[in-house]
Amino acid sequence: MSRAANDAPAPPIEAGEFAGLMRHFVPFERAPRLAVACSGGADSLALALLADQWARAQGGTITALTVDHRLRPEAAAEAAQVAAWLGARGIAHVTLVRAGARPASDVQAAARAARYRLLEAWCAAEGVLHLLTAHHREDQAETVLLRLARGSGLAGLAGVSAVSERSACRVLRPLLATPRARLLATLAAWRQDWIDDPSNLDPAFARARVRQSASVLDAEGLTAERLSATARAMARARNAIEHAVVQHLARAVWLDPAGFAWLDPARLAGVPDEVGLRGLAAVIATVAGSDYPPRLEGLERLHRDLPAALGGGRTLGGCRVLPRRGRVLVCREEAAAAPPVAARPGTITGWDGRFRLHLPASAPAGLMLGALGRAPLSPAGERTVPAAARPTLPALRDARGPLVVPHLAWHREDTPPDAFTGLTLAYRPTRGLVQGDFTVV
Repeated sequence: MSRAANDAPAPPIEAGEFAGLMRHFVPFERAPRLAVACSGGADSLALALLADQWARAQGGTITALTVDHRLRPEAAAEAAQVAAWLGARGIAHVTLVRAGARPASDVQAAARAARYRLLEAWCAAEGVLHLLTAHHREDQAETVLLRLARGSGLAGLAGVSAVSERSACRVLRPLLATPRARLLATLAAWRQDWIDDPSNLDPAFARARVRQSASVLDAEGLTAERLSATARAMARARNAIEHAVVQHLARAVWLDPAGFAWLDPARLAGVPDEVGLRGLAAVIATVAGSDYPPRLEGLERLHRDLPAALGGGRTLGGCRVLPRRGRVLVCREEAAAAPPVAARPGTITGWDGRFRLHLPASAPAGLMLGALGRAPLSPAGERTVPAAARPTLPALRDARGPLVVPHLAWHREDTPPDAFTGLTLAYRPTRGLVQGDFTVV
């Protein structure tokens, strides 16, 4: 259901003020191209209008992206309405459709994960470096409350970050400290309607229940303003710890572009436990291509036992952790690697949350990209990789078996001449070794 925004008491956000918010995120390229996640709700529509105004002033453009999760029958018509509204203002719009069955549980979390996958994949395909989302002050306050209820520590209570560096783009949240009432006022000034998503009021979802309790929380002093201020204070502390973690990782970790890491035990010692745990969690998540670090209990055991008490090695978070000649090898666990995916000539293919393959148009059709496994290779590759890491190297194969293994500089003897000229295989894990999230204070 849509309605006119004609009763917001707060002042609208003017162009100069929004330009000041965007200055926190410089540098941008000349004539910047932005993607804006736009569901059609009030928050995201206000952001799309403001971002378009800002981008035009820089000689750039935006594209608004609406994700149809296929969870409500009205979603397709709503996406078409958003396209019509923005099209009338000369703003480009694309609808991205989630494929697959409805999630069986934790619907909102599954939808969020699917949404970001689609948004980031579009940015990667289009070469857009900046994805804007409309998280605002009340969103931040709700996040802090929900994380407090789950017993989150410092990182969780820091709330949503103003910037998140992803493998294909950076996610920017310029409105994070802005009250929602000002977004409504902005829509009123632009005479722009919006769409209300009924799930935002559905008490089946925790965030909706928190939202409906706002007046009670305000009366107890838990206002959005105070909770957002708490998030900013926690973020400053988190940033200080993350700075120490970065220094620790630079000294103690060597990350191989084939997707495994070496740890130097001598340099792992001598740092506070919090720094060591966060550094180890970052290594595990990066090598596994995971969005999230491993569970704390297993992480603490591994950190305590490094390196002397590893025995024959451990598995944690989709990785193997193995002592090797005075060092520690962290590599992908073979059983946890993703299944093979089709690799089509002339396209970019992602695999295992870690690698992005650009396959030239000259390559043969019908290839699959997946783990090498334990197949013997003849002749041997020109590069040596630790035996434990070798089975999870990305390999291109056809019906006869492995055809090309780029990280071993190997190809089968019958590989067509020049068929793979221009092939690139980049290690782009979902989560970088340095998380790349920070809050603008």
